[in-house]
Amino acid sequence: MTDGRQEARERVVQGLRAFAATQSELGRVFARSRRMHTTDAAAAVEILTAEERGEPLTPARLAERIALTPGATSTLLNRLEGAGHILRTRGHSDRRIVTLHTTPAINEAADAFYAPLAERLDAAISGYSEAELALVEEVVDRLHHAMTTSTETIDESMTTDPL
Repeated sequence: MTDGRQEARERVVQGLRAFAATQSELGRVFARSRRMHTTDAAAAVEILTAEERGEPLTPARLAERIALTPGATSTLLNRLEGAGHILRTRGHSDRRIVTLHTTPAINEAADAFYAPLAERLDAAISGYSEAELALVEEVVDRLHHAMTTSTETIDESMTTDPL
């Protein structure tokens, strides 16, 4: 006899996997719409998202986020800067620290591209009560924490385990 709760949990996880896959595909479509390489578009979105959180990325942190070597990240940043998509600034008291910022042009392009999605997502969840949304938020936070912990554990084992 199967446990209905187990089946429900599996459906939730499957739904989240499908959501993540669709989000990745949307990133590829954004890249094609801007005639950018998918890695370049992913980097621009990472930089933009970090700015929106008020935590601008450094080149090293971007390299971690998009899984590139420092050299490959430098080449990518040169391309993005040359195309007018990003700026590197030294806005700190420690002038050695470089932070990455998107330009108004790529911000406008991203806003225009993602605005219809934002409207559809808002419409999809607008019928839920504040309590229901709080529960969903809690579940998403717990799942995010579980994934982050898993990723960190895997990263640690990869750096300590010789191949």
